[in-house]
Amino acid sequence: MTTLKEKNQQHLFTITTELDPPKSASSASTEADVVKVAPYVDAVNIADCPTARLRMSPIALSSIIQSKYNVESIFHLTCRDRNVIGLQAELLGAYALGVRNILTLTGDPPTLGDHPEAKGVFEVDSTGLIEIARSLNEGHDLTGHELGQPTDFYIGTTAGVGEDIEKEVRRLEGKKKAGAQFVQTQPIYDLSQAEEFLKAAKGLDLPILFGIVPLKSYKMANYLNTKVPGIYIPPQVMKAMEDGGRETGIALSRELVQGLMEMGAAGAHLMPVKDVDAVPLIVKGLR
Repeated sequence: MTTLKEKNQQHLFTITTELDPPKSASSASTEADVVKVAPYVDAVNIADCPTARLRMSPIALSSIIQSKYNVESIFHLTCRDRNVIGLQAELLGAYALGVRNILTLTGDPPTLGDHPEAKGVFEVDSTGLIEIARSLNEGHDLTGHELGQPTDFYIGTTAGVGEDIEKEVRRLEGKKKAGAQFVQTQPIYDLSQAEEFLKAAKGLDLPILFGIVPLKSYKMANYLNTKVPGIYIPPQVMKAMEDGGRETGIALSRELVQGLMEMGAAGAHLMPVKDVDAVPLIVKGLR
């Protein structure tokens, strides 16, 4: 199987999607979602207790998915719940389980989640976590002590594209220096925004997979446009969603993916928000 890393290195357009792990000791519900999307994507992201809410370990779930469904996983790892010893231990365990792709995140504070009294660690931020992963790839721990065997993680990071692009590109420069190897962005709904970001980030030579959240209603579009920082939905898209619904959102998402392919982006990252059935509908006919 050609890996996500190899596809990015070969400049093949890649599609990833994001799934939440269950609040359960059973992985059955997420596995059912994987069955629906696996034929259509190159990798599946598994979140790490998203919005600071208790969920199954993304590393364990990623290992299950890869072993049973022949699709790569990208496990999220946040700095919220572990100090640098714990982060390194998690990474070594992940590698031993065959999970090679990581998305490094600082993480949401516990006060947002279902255990608001929990203590956040945040000993390092996402850039510090990138440095940890790079150190393990180089064959030593964070303090320079040699490992018995090095890792070979494909290290991902995130980026916003909707606000100060020059500032965001400078942040990515620092993350690349720390060891980042690919990027998944916040949602876009305007191809000119993606084109501008690609132009600004060209010198970084990092594969950039642009995020897309398929819209289900005008209410959803309006909420994202007015309440979520960094997301801009053009008036023509808002108008289309005002007149349409989920089918319109799926069609618009397909147009975005097609446009990203045509402009030479590295890929698209679909975030279906509890509507995994939308992923095949978006991708069919494009691949």
